[in-house]
Amino acid sequence: QVQLVQFGGGLVQSGASLRLSCAASGQTFSLYVMAWFRQGPGKEREFVASISRSGGTTSYADSVEGRFTISRDNAKNTVYLQMNSLEPEDTAAYYCAAGQGGRKRDDFYYWGQGTQVTVSS
Repeated sequence: QVQLVQFGGGLVQSGASLRLSCAASGQTFSLYVMAWFRQGPGKEREFVASISRSGGTTSYADSVEGRFTISRDNAKNTVYLQMNSLEPEDTAAYYCAAGQGGRKRDDFYYWGQGTQVTVSS
């Protein structure tokens, strides 16, 4: 079992930056690929970014490539999502997740509680 607790989020203006954090407890954090997903109003939950167990490999959705950066600190059992140049289209509830890799919701076993990011124009 892995417990994920998220921090960060909030209301910002277009063009601003935010950083989300997700702290893990339970089983060894470094065993898991970590990812961020988001779910906008009336939309399906979608993949945002993932990072390999060592942190050496990252993957991004096309919509956030070049603006968002995922990172992890295995010593602190924490994964981060740095979001720059935020756009109103980024408004969503953001979820961190732990699993074995992939881009589908079903690829991840454990989920954070979600945190709201709202970007005003």
